[in-house]
Amino acid sequence: MNTDPSLFPDDAPLPVDSPTDRPRCPVPSGPPRLRLPERHQVEFRAASLDQLLPPDHPARIVWAFVDKLDLSALLRQIRAVAGHPGQPANDPRILLALWLFATIHGVGSARELDRLCTEHLAYQWLCGGVSMNYHDLADFRSQHVAIIDELLTQSVAAMLHEELVELHRVAQDGMKVRASAGAASFRRKPTLERCLEEAKAQVEALRNQLDEDATAATRRQQAARDRAARERHERLEKALAERAQLAELRQQQQKEKGTKCDPEQLRTSTTDPEARRMKMADGGTRPGFNVQYATETQSGIIVGVAVTNSGGDGGQMAPMVEQIVQRYGQAPQEMLVDGGFTTLDDIQAVHEKHGTQVVGPIKEEEKKKARGDDPYQPRPKDEPAVAAWRQRMGTEQAKAIYRQRAATAEWVNAGARQHGMYQVRVRGARKVLAVALLAALAHNLLRAEALRGQKKQPGKG
Repeated sequence: MNTDPSLFPDDAPLPVDSPTDRPRCPVPSGPPRLRLPERHQVEFRAASLDQLLPPDHPARIVWAFVDKLDLSALLRQIRAVAGHPGQPANDPRILLALWLFATIHGVGSARELDRLCTEHLAYQWLCGGVSMNYHDLADFRSQHVAIIDELLTQSVAAMLHEELVELHRVAQDGMKVRASAGAASFRRKPTLERCLEEAKAQVEALRNQLDEDATAATRRQQAARDRAARERHERLEKALAERAQLAELRQQQQKEKGTKCDPEQLRTSTTDPEARRMKMADGGTRPGFNVQYATETQSGIIVGVAVTNSGGDGGQMAPMVEQIVQRYGQAPQEMLVDGGFTTLDDIQAVHEKHGTQVVGPIKEEEKKKARGDDPYQPRPKDEPAVAAWRQRMGTEQAKAIYRQRAATAEWVNAGARQHGMYQVRVRGARKVLAVALLAALAHNLLRAEALRGQKKQPGKG
């Protein structure tokens, strides 16, 4: 409170300095002072890998999923046990988690995954200080296909128990994936036989070189050369065997359809003998495999996986239904497929054996309508299930159900493409199946998390 009015009168304005009255600071001269990076300074940070990784990081979700799986089949194959000599084995949970996390991010190369294990924090967290190398990573994926396949069954069965999945309606679709082989690797029989003789000579020459001069190469270099020559020899033998099977199949098709084909013109790949030339989505023809996914429409969970070297989808529906029955002990009530799957034999077979109804378009439906024919009327030679299928596809209900196929199967295929399923880096249908199974497991892992989150929300589930 102002006690002396002579000092600061109540009606007197407060003094304000004008800009012109303020003293001007001189502009400094000289180089600016900066905070420069120092990357060679040794630092000690008291933090664990777990503290460095955010609590909600996807790597934690992958590890939680793998940690709940029954991996006893993998553990039984480990020879290093307590009380006996031997180098401790890598925890199979680490190897599986690494591949699943890599698949989610579209990494399909063992060498690239090996690099990420030393440079990327999330992969380092999954490793937990356990060193990795690309040989162990590649061997795990290729040598345990049956166990990875069983893990798909195990994980989906758990979701069936949680009532996250129902096998009422399943959509199936095929996806062409480029093989790890070039178009120029396809050879006719005479060329394959000549290459096989050259491979045999190369294997023998390497053995003689080692006998004559043991110091000609290091042990590792010699082992690598022997392995490369031996694998090439095995691939050429496989290529000749695959060509013989292909020639027999073509001759059988000739008799059934009355077509003509010169078996001598048939070619197989020396790089991946099981690959076949296929028409891809862009219209081009390249070596590839046909990856089949079966997806439950309500949940979006993949329930079946298959890999073939057939360029078409005809004849693939009945084996998929049989696979689902073997996995889960029940068949889907309805199979949603496109026109490539709707062969009359498969339609009759899945209904006769398992009571499964097929919802798929009738081939050349529009052409038949243009000719004045009713495509939905049974034909005189139709089996009962085929006749019922024709009549069913004429109803608005079946057409509405069929529209779910694209929203399910095509969506799953698009997700697989995002996970790197454009071209595989492995050779052979069995190894390609391992890649397809890992993509299915990765898809189901993320989808299950979303379904459980929806179930916890009020008013849902």
